[in-house]
Amino acid sequence: MTETPKDDRRIDPTELDEDWIPDVDPEPDLEEQRPVRRRVDPDSPIVMVETAFLASAASLVWLVNTYFPMGPFLQIFFPIPIALIYLRWGSRAAWMGCAIAGLLLSVLMAPVRSIQYVMPYGFMGVLLGALWYRRVKWFVSIPLGTLLGVLGAFFRVWLVSILLGDDLWQYGTIQVTNFLDWIFSLLGLLIQPSLELVQLFVFLSIIAVNTVYLFVVHLAAWFLFDRLDNPIPRPPQWVQVIFDNE
Repeated sequence: MTETPKDDRRIDPTELDEDWIPDVDPEPDLEEQRPVRRRVDPDSPIVMVETAFLASAASLVWLVNTYFPMGPFLQIFFPIPIALIYLRWGSRAAWMGCAIAGLLLSVLMAPVRSIQYVMPYGFMGVLLGALWYRRVKWFVSIPLGTLLGVLGAFFRVWLVSILLGDDLWQYGTIQVTNFLDWIFSLLGLLIQPSLELVQLFVFLSIIAVNTVYLFVVHLAAWFLFDRLDNPIPRPPQWVQVIFDNE
């Protein structure tokens, strides 16, 4: 028996039928993909220019919202530019961006307004950028951001109380107590809420507001950063189902 000689011809890929070509998913797995961070010198002009630009954008958003408030719309973007700096250039650039935004606001709006931005929104941008770069899940990053937001709320109350020479926390809780008394009187309820109960109610309200705020910030960053090739971790499945984005 004679053996059939082997065909040593090289196959031209252009001659293959389409059925021979395997299906390849052109999109990478965003759950495991970290944001693209260019390997450049930290003192490179592109790093400094982009950091300064994003820090100026964060300052401009705060400035516009102060003099022309648009409700909660602009507040969503307070920490996002600083977080984007972290995703693109790292922690050193993010801290520089936070400092630049604070210095710019101190020149434009006085140091008190500058401090109110840096704490908590500047620090929050650095924190969220670090968590998103390390692919931390939403159920961890949202509580951590909420904790920082609550600390920032009490810091602002403490700062303004020192400047005004009055205890704003006590004043606010007294006003809430009077409001609850009025509501109970309208409902015909003979209830006198204690000051401690009112303070607990205010504290839980601050936590709830900051939790909702951090969730909306995550949604905005999810839609925005994907289009800038700096994706953040994927949201829970029920969120993707609601927005029909998998």
